[in-house]
Amino acid sequence: GEEGPRAGGTSSRSRANRGGGGGFRGVRRVSTSWSPVGAAFNVKAQPARKELFGECRGLFGVPELSSPEGFHVAQEKALRQAESLVESACATPLGPQTVCIFDQLSDALCKVADLADFVKIAHPDPAYREAAEEACRNIGTMVEKLNTNVELYQTLQKLLSDEKLVASLDPETRKVAELFMFDFEISGIHLDEEKRKRAVDLNVKILDLSSAFIMQTHFPNKIDKHLLPEHILYNFAHDGNHALVSSLHAESSDDLVREVAYKVFLYPNPDQLNCLDELLSSRDHLAKLVGYPTFAHRALQGTIAKSPELFLNLFFSCRYNIEPSLYCPFFSLGACMEGLNLLFRQLLGISLYVEQPEKGEVWCEDVRKLAVVHENEGLLGYIYCDFFQRADKPHQDCHFTIRGGRLKENGEYQLPVVVLMLNLPHSTSIAPPLLTPGMLENLFHEMGHAMHSMLGRTRYQHVTGTRCPTDFAEVPSILMEYFASDYRVVNQFAKHYQTGQALPKNMVSRLCESKKVCAAADMQLQVFYATLDQIYHGKHPLKRSTTEILKETQEKFYGLPYVPNTAWQLRFSHLVGYGAKYYSYLMSRAVASMVWKECFMQDPFSRAMGERYRREMLAHGGGKEPMLMVQDMLQKCLSVEDFVGALVSDLDMNFETYFMDS
Repeated sequence: GEEGPRAGGTSSRSRANRGGGGGFRGVRRVSTSWSPVGAAFNVKAQPARKELFGECRGLFGVPELSSPEGFHVAQEKALRQAESLVESACATPLGPQTVCIFDQLSDALCKVADLADFVKIAHPDPAYREAAEEACRNIGTMVEKLNTNVELYQTLQKLLSDEKLVASLDPETRKVAELFMFDFEISGIHLDEEKRKRAVDLNVKILDLSSAFIMQTHFPNKIDKHLLPEHILYNFAHDGNHALVSSLHAESSDDLVREVAYKVFLYPNPDQLNCLDELLSSRDHLAKLVGYPTFAHRALQGTIAKSPELFLNLFFSCRYNIEPSLYCPFFSLGACMEGLNLLFRQLLGISLYVEQPEKGEVWCEDVRKLAVVHENEGLLGYIYCDFFQRADKPHQDCHFTIRGGRLKENGEYQLPVVVLMLNLPHSTSIAPPLLTPGMLENLFHEMGHAMHSMLGRTRYQHVTGTRCPTDFAEVPSILMEYFASDYRVVNQFAKHYQTGQALPKNMVSRLCESKKVCAAADMQLQVFYATLDQIYHGKHPLKRSTTEILKETQEKFYGLPYVPNTAWQLRFSHLVGYGAKYYSYLMSRAVASMVWKECFMQDPFSRAMGERYRREMLAHGGGKEPMLMVQDMLQKCLSVEDFVGALVSDLDMNFETYFMDS
């Protein structure tokens, strides 16, 4: 889940990197305070180090954020810096420096917006969450005003309309300038003053509606305890005479628990229905105002798909036809982290080290801080691992950019900082945190995003790491799922936490093949999700309610029937971050499949292929057209048939091997 607050002309959208960092000053070497990654995740975290005189350093090392009130200070500082940079951009002689100032402007706002976007949903303190929410709104409002700032737009337009000046820009700088221009245009810069103001108001309204919708997707539904069989009540939290159902309980082995959770959790909430209707309508009005027939046409500009008409029926996820508890003892979190460490070291020359955070730097004591270190280039960045379950934490696994990498004015490189958020079980008195196969795959998936962020060492933060078109941003994460499904990789780290016994080969084979057993049904499901998303963001006004459209689309594209009196779309949080772009998982799955089969299937530890992968795909992010990156990696041009064929081939499985091992 990467889409932070949309920032148009000064965007914080998904984009990525350049080169291996060799050309940047400020390389940092191995610190004596770093410790091995594996064992650290199987024990409780040590208390944070205290600064001199016990001072609190602030979240992520940002001094202002030692208290919730600091968000207002950081926000005001960013807004003042933004005003100064706008003046500078308009006054500086046109040339490459113009693009650098635009990127500084983007960086100043994103440093606060990206951080606040994470804190507002993940911090355990409500005061921090509220302060971050307010900062998000205020920065977002400023961004939308900048996106319709005529003087700023005209400065960039003059640069890009001067052939001689454009010829003086290197390819990355030109691409970044074009992306800034694109963001201006889709925000309505070409409109008259009255319509530009309407566009700003609509964008701010959409930000508010999106925030409200996202928050409500995580709220539990209540049901009178007397309406439920007494023997299943222990599965749910209680509030007086009510049971609280806060998820689908999809992994429960009890059919009745899953049925109750599905019907109660997805029961329609009238306020949420109204919020979704208003959000979809506002997006449609904005799209039409700035010259697009639908919001989907606006959203797909600059992606691999290009337009809704070229939307491909692709595939994302997998289910398991195995007993997860048999595998958990072999997948301690520490062993899995060491497995990732070994894989990255062999493929990319990268090691992960645990670094002790300073006092106040983390928001919960069980958050681990990882230093990402290259064998030649030194420290590349930091990953904060918020891996464990806690009260009020959203039930979602995702990657957040806190600070994007960029080449600073003094020649040093601003190191990227990201958070990986999972929902893993804590260690117990007798066992370390133990992962199911699904949790293992999610860990590898999110770490794929993190590596994209770490290795996206672009000159401009506007295109750093995962700041790339959405249907390319999921490729590195989905590719990591293939590594997590390969017995040669799993064999390197899957050891019983008590005996040290390696996971038996027949269990590894069965695990890898079992993921394909329901693959066709899962492809149906993802096609259903993606199609529903396109219909919601297609031609308006919608002819029926969102629930009626859900029912009709499910019956047409998915094999399981709609359950009456449910409204699954009200829990579909991806409608905010991936509005009109949910198909991206399918597109990315196709690309990842081709990269795996062509480059890594023969040898998943190939350093030569790892370096090519970094050079051709991870090193550009939004600084290069995504289709060109894919074709350079695969060393061939691609057709629609290639994408479809890649997904279909993933449905094939070795049934003979599977049933013999079973």
